Amino acid sequence: MPELPEMENYKLLLNQKIAGRPITAIQINREKSVNVNPELFRKTVLHQTVRNINRRGKHLLFQLQNGQVLLLHLMLGGWMFYGTEADKPKRTIQVRLSFGKEHLYFIGLRLGYLHLYREVEAEEKLAHLGPEPLNATFSAEEFLKRIATKHGRFKTTLIDQEFIAGIGNCYSAEICFHAGILPAKEIDDISESGRVQLFQAMKQVLTEAIKNGGYIENPIFEGDIKTGGFYGVRKVYDRQGESCQRCGSAIVMETISSRKTYYCPNCQK
Repeated sequence: MPELPEMENYKLLLNQKIAGRPITAIQINREKSVNVNPELFRKTVLHQTVRNINRRGKHLLFQLQNGQVLLLHLMLGGWMFYGTEADKPKRTIQVRLSFGKEHLYFIGLRLGYLHLYREVEAEEKLAHLGPEPLNATFSAEEFLKRIATKHGRFKTTLIDQEFIAGIGNCYSAEICFHAGILPAKEIDDISESGRVQLFQAMKQVLTEAIKNGGYIENPIFEGDIKTGGFYGVRKVYDRQGESCQRCGSAIVMETISSRKTYYCPNCQK
């Protein structure tokens, strides 16, 4: 599932491609992917200019000229592609937004969605999310204050979107590895210095992941060589049985809170 770095990468690339451009046609092949009647969706969105694209947690918000917002959550299996009909992947398209001869294809939206809201409604839908971990205002002090109210396994807390927005299965594993802490460790057993170390690891891992285009390898347009670059430099995620790049021990996979979790049993204590 796309997490904060993937959605930030999409935000940056799509702003380059479609910000300031009007939507010239709309195709809805799966009505469940939108939240209103398809005709109302078309009537409200068609010919509107995309002012800009923002991100909140794992969501993208397409801000339209008329004050409406398209709220996107790709969920498990969802991705996007921007290009011509000749370039598009041979996959089922749930929704297509056209920008002249080029189109933004929404693919794999079986669990994901592209919902239409007024700006205030979109804000209300996202009001439950925790702080953005890379915001300059989100300090170590704020992190320590928030985590002091939590108990249980650290990994379970880290992927809680109301605790911090945007972190999921992949980056929770990478953050714990970077900090040298087992993902199954109880929060109450992590010292204050260990908690600060986790905060610093979170900032560093997410920043590096964005720089490398996230871990999901489907390119967002023809010739895109950035998207998915983090998959090649990940340290533990999806590397079960492979050698740890730090110590050489075999990476272990364990199920925590019904999710596959990867770690090095030697480096992480």
